Amino acid sequence: MNKVALISILILTTVTGCWAQIVPTGVPDTSFTLRSAYHHEKKNHPEIVIADSTMPENVTVQRNVVFDKPGEKNLYLDIYSPAQKAKTKLPAVLMVHGGGWRSGNRSHNNTLARQLAAKGFVTATADYRLSTQALYPAAVLDLKTAIRWLRANAETYGIDTAKIAILGFSAGGQLAALIGTTNDSKLYEERTPKFSSRVQAIIDIDGTLAFIHPESGEGDDSRSISAATYWFGYSKTEKPERWHEAAALNHAGKNTPPILFINSSVARMHAGRDDMIRKLNQFGIYSEVHTFSDAPHTFMFFDPWFKPTLHYIDDFLNRVFYPKK
Repeated sequence: MNKVALISILILTTVTGCWAQIVPTGVPDTSFTLRSAYHHEKKNHPEIVIADSTMPENVTVQRNVVFDKPGEKNLYLDIYSPAQKAKTKLPAVLMVHGGGWRSGNRSHNNTLARQLAAKGFVTATADYRLSTQALYPAAVLDLKTAIRWLRANAETYGIDTAKIAILGFSAGGQLAALIGTTNDSKLYEERTPKFSSRVQAIIDIDGTLAFIHPESGEGDDSRSISAATYWFGYSKTEKPERWHEAAALNHAGKNTPPILFINSSVARMHAGRDDMIRKLNQFGIYSEVHTFSDAPHTFMFFDPWFKPTLHYIDDFLNRVFYPKK
């Protein structure tokens, strides 16, 4: 058992045997890396290769841009743009990494960000506070701040503020869906913002839509503390209202933008997806689903799945942002 898990268990369990709030340890969790995911998946999928991360010649990047400073820690993003200045402003995509709300980092989205920029989108890979630093809803607040930052700096980066999408994988997919379904909601706005955190499209890559749901695998603390329990600070039986509040399914409605679901063969990773689509259909909101049969959860980082994933995203964004008349 690692140090972080041991400290958290000691915090979580009281002398009475009841649940107490988990307190962030401040100890980084580096357990999820692309290299470790590759070696793990190679055992069952010997044909896979890590997607080519070469920077396209027609793309430029500005790294380590500070977009917020909650507490003592800066939050950074990297911005990828087409090298040739466009005649018109371009759509932007905020990209959210996965890692169970407690691990991972923005560099995991570099390859996809570069390729989308080569296709004419301004892409930003962003930090957010992980559960080792701050509990829910800190990550949601951080990413909504990043969206407002993109709008505030739209002139500098040539961004069309009416065409901003949010994309996430795994925990990042859950966050992307939650942020998109809470457009115009006061729930996650700490103050009256000068710029909107609204997005016009959602791309959810294997991120859950519901935590307390028959299809969900989140919150099983019987053998070890689950990633979601670490994030919420309480088990789902102790504070179920938090778990329900963070479920995009419970917010989907007339203000939800079009959404693209790209999924592996691991069903629990898209818990609540079909229920959400049924809700969106009631409001005539466009949704699209692509599932890779026999693909592992981390499929988006590897070929043979990376290229079709890129194609599905590019096609969806063009469909939403440049509809044919």
